[in-house]
Amino acid sequence: MKKLWIGSAALALLLAACGSETEETPEEGASANASPPQETDGPTEVIFWHAMSGELEGALNSLVDDFNESQDEYEVEPVFQGTYEEALTKLNTVAGTTESPALMQVFEVGTKFMIDSGYIQPVQDFIDEEGFDTSIWEENITNYYSVDGVQYSMPFNSSTPVLIYNKDAFEEAGLNPEDAPMTYSELQEAAAALTEGEQKGFSILNYGWFFEELVAAQGGLFVNEDNGRAGQATEAVFNGEEGMNVFNLIKDMYDEGTFYNSGQNWDDMRAAFQSGSAAMILDSSAGVKGMIDNAPFEVGVGYLPVPDDAERNGVIIGGASLWMAGDIEEEEKQGAWEFMKYVSSAEVQAQWHVDTGYFAINPAAYDEQVVVDQWEEYPQLKVTVDQLKETKANTATGGALISVFPEARQRVVNAMESLYQGADPQEALDKAVEETNRALENDALKNGN
Repeated sequence: MKKLWIGSAALALLLAACGSETEETPEEGASANASPPQETDGPTEVIFWHAMSGELEGALNSLVDDFNESQDEYEVEPVFQGTYEEALTKLNTVAGTTESPALMQVFEVGTKFMIDSGYIQPVQDFIDEEGFDTSIWEENITNYYSVDGVQYSMPFNSSTPVLIYNKDAFEEAGLNPEDAPMTYSELQEAAAALTEGEQKGFSILNYGWFFEELVAAQGGLFVNEDNGRAGQATEAVFNGEEGMNVFNLIKDMYDEGTFYNSGQNWDDMRAAFQSGSAAMILDSSAGVKGMIDNAPFEVGVGYLPVPDDAERNGVIIGGASLWMAGDIEEEEKQGAWEFMKYVSSAEVQAQWHVDTGYFAINPAAYDEQVVVDQWEEYPQLKVTVDQLKETKANTATGGALISVFPEARQRVVNAMESLYQGADPQEALDKAVEETNRALENDALKNGN
């Protein structure tokens, strides 16, 4: 028997602290399991809800247009639905009805939520039916959306964090601009040398994603049950050695006066870097090209630093993936699958990488001439890809699976900010873990687990 779509209380947990919610209701009388009728003539319509705005929406629309022109059986119609959070809220109101889209773009922390919903069609079914060779996809990207050997969705726009630094400031401070800090001690030493006047050495956005990444880079887990991949996660475990390494780093640098508190706004952090207020920051790999184009100095890119005695594990994939609805006509499912295959081709992924800065989910794309030419102009982009390629595939870098992820992230943000008010790192982390555990317990009770 199919599970009921997750209710409003559980959805509120998922979207906590992630912005405003916009809800729409299905037309009165819509059947909970009805499938939309299909025209007998012309291509099958495949509705695609997404959250790409601005220049990214232009790149997406171009990709969709190319697919529609490449064949005459299916017509993909992209529909912008606001932010990731807003789009998921809207999906919750229409899933399983005639208003449900065939394809849905969902951010990575919504993965467990989508799996538990009971209204999705795992793409693994199409992979198995066709014998599709998924080895053409980047394993360190697809791993996030795969559980127990089942590929639930297809990665689409993918990114990871990287260290971005001001090469000009490095030279002025007597540091080698081609030698990015790779360890915490190197980061602290560089930050001390770079801190002068109004310029601080280093900044991390108060955002849970960066904390998760820094923990995983050491091989640390966010929750138990192998990050929720061996079973239902019941406890947060990010207050162990790996999490303490991160919080002690932030606390020490803040107390030393080498850390710039850029708050929770991405634009504020990037503005601080471009204005010279912070000489090094962590940012998304998808933002590298824009930073290079807009900074009034030469920009360097490096790997995510790890503690001196830690084994480097790599990074967790971020971004979003494409999900297929379960309660739609078979023709629509096939059209959604054909679109996914088209999108994952090397040629298409090469253009997507160049247009957006997101990783190519098909590594063969990096051999396409359009990418080769861009990397000659922006060699920093190759650093982001190299870090991903060198990532070890394990439960740490695979990422955590919990339905209350956004709420857990906000608890970490609160803990991070308390460090600037003098909080003890261990006590701050312990509190965030306790609050996350309560959210996990409440979620389990609501869903009968």
